[in-house]
Order: sequence, then C-alpha cells, then structure tokens
Amino acid sequence: MNIINLDNIKKDRRFIKELGIDSSEEFILLGQGEYNINYIFNSKTYNKKLVLRIATDSQMNLENQIRYEYKALKLLNKTNRVPKPIYCDDSKELIPYGFLVMEYLPGNHLNYKKDLKIAAGILADIHNESVLENNHLIRPKDPIEEIYRECTNMFEIYKLSKYRDDRIKEKIEFLLEKGKNIKTIDLGNRTIINTELNSGNFLINRKEDKNYLVDWEKPLYGYPAQDIGHFLAPTTTFWKTDIILSKEEIKEFMKEYCRRSNQYKDEVELWNSVKNYLSMNCLRGITWCAMAYVEYQDPEKLISNDYTYEKIKSYLSMEFLNKIEDEYLNEY
Repeated sequence: MNIINLDNIKKDRRFIKELGIDSSEEFILLGQGEYNINYIFNSKTYNKKLVLRIATDSQMNLENQIRYEYKALKLLNKTNRVPKPIYCDDSKELIPYGFLVMEYLPGNHLNYKKDLKIAAGILADIHNESVLENNHLIRPKDPIEEIYRECTNMFEIYKLSKYRDDRIKEKIEFLLEKGKNIKTIDLGNRTIINTELNSGNFLINRKEDKNYLVDWEKPLYGYPAQDIGHFLAPTTTFWKTDIILSKEEIKEFMKEYCRRSNQYKDEVELWNSVKNYLSMNCLRGITWCAMAYVEYQDPEKLISNDYTYEKIKSYLSMEFLNKIEDEYLNEY
C-alpha cells in the first residue's frame, strides 16, 4: 500500500485549532478498506481518541464521497449506534482526498455464532430512526433492479478483461440470467440503510447500547429488507469469516429483528421481501469480486490486501459459484 503523507493536515491551522493537536501528534493506522484509509489520533479538544478517515475513491461514483458519508453520520447521530461525526474537509487541498474526523469507538468484530441478536438490535435501532424524506441520500426507484444493473456493470469489467477465466465468465453470465427474474418486494417505509454489513463493520461490546456499526461508505434511502438481505447473504458472512448462516440462525435473526423493529412484526411476511434481496446480494458479491480481481492486477492500485485478494479468488471458484446457484438462485 502507498503511504499518504499527512504532514499538511498536521500543520493546518484550522485542523489544529478545532481538534487540539500539535505537530508531534502521531497518526496510527487503524485499518483500511478497498476505498478508504483510517487513522487514530488523540485530540486535546475532545480529550479522547478520534479517527481520521480518508476516502481514496468512491464505489458510488460520487464527486464528493466524504461529504456524503459525513452527512449520513449526522442523520444517525441520535441512534448511539454510529460514530459521531466531528469534522469534514472536502477541499482536497491538504491531501488529494477528502477526509473526515469522527469519534473512535471500541469493540470487537461481530461473531456470527454469538452476536446475531445483538446485530439484529443494532440494525433495528438504525432502521427505526426517523429520517426526513428531504435528505441527501441516493434513493433507488427499484432497488433490486438498481443492484442488478450494478452487477452487470461490474461484471462487464471482468468480461472484457484479458485476466478473465472463460469458464468463470460463462458461469457468472448464467447466474446473471437467473437474476433477471428476481423482483423487488418492499414493505414499510424507506429509511437510511447501510448496504455494507460485513462482520468487520460491527463493533461489539456485548453491553446494551454499546454495540455499533461504523462503516457508512454506501448508505442509501431505501428499505430495511435490503440491509437485512445483505447482512444474511453468504457472500457477506463468508467475507471476513468462513461462516455461512444456517436456516435456523437466519430465523433467529429475523425473529429478534421484528421484536425490536417499529415497522415489522411479521417475520414471515418480511422474509418474503428479504429473501429476494439476499439472492440479489449474492450476485452483487460475486460480480464485485470479478471486478475487484481485475483491479488487483494493477500494480499501482493504492490499497491492496492479501487476505482480500485470496477471498476474491475463492468467491470466483467454481465450487463457490455452484453453491450460490444451488442454494440461493435455484428458485428464480
């Protein structure tokens, strides 16, 4: 990974004044995604650790990715389930990227075998938050149709690449044909949804109101069923772990979510919407990996991760693709 020089940020008078740091302050790498880098530092103004989050690119093709994230965190400020946003600089004058500062929250990554009910509570609390319809969030008219279009656009990069495997290409084309038959069934009202719910984005402390969801790179104004479908999809659970949820575990999650939700009480009715999103999110995970596989062949890629690359290759294995077809796409 290329290192971003933070000297200009450390010396910036406005940043120093508002965050309370000096030129000797150390910014320690906290973690990185495919499109962002996060550092932790101490703030004298707030008398605690804060996170500097840099958006190196936008999965949503936004001109101002970091401002979009910052405003999303503002919408969720009252939930106590997300980091409080503190500072945003989208000028790209100090570094070539927009960045924000938010509070640092402690916690461990989600354990699917122990924390499903906790995750259900986190998502229900977020989806319960009243968000005014007049907001900045992207709102897909037909969510599943939009996800499918995203899938075909990502797959096009793989399909046209010299790095493609023709057997894998043909298999994904076959799965995308099945995906044409998946329809949107939406219940309830739109609200802010996260859309990126892998286990690493949860911070769990196993204390009520001390469990969080921290990555808000791709929020939408959509239906809760889309988030639930993404959370439960095997392409999500398997990403940071080696776990695929059983039918019993999925039922347990749905029951707890409906118990905590102020919109949904009938878990069977909600599942009829969720399962279509789950299947479509399987296609999204596969086609994203196909696109990312091509990106990983670029030696100048800013952010790269060996673990991620190995996962990408495992998702593009014939064994994994056959499993997705057999268990999640057969009815379509």
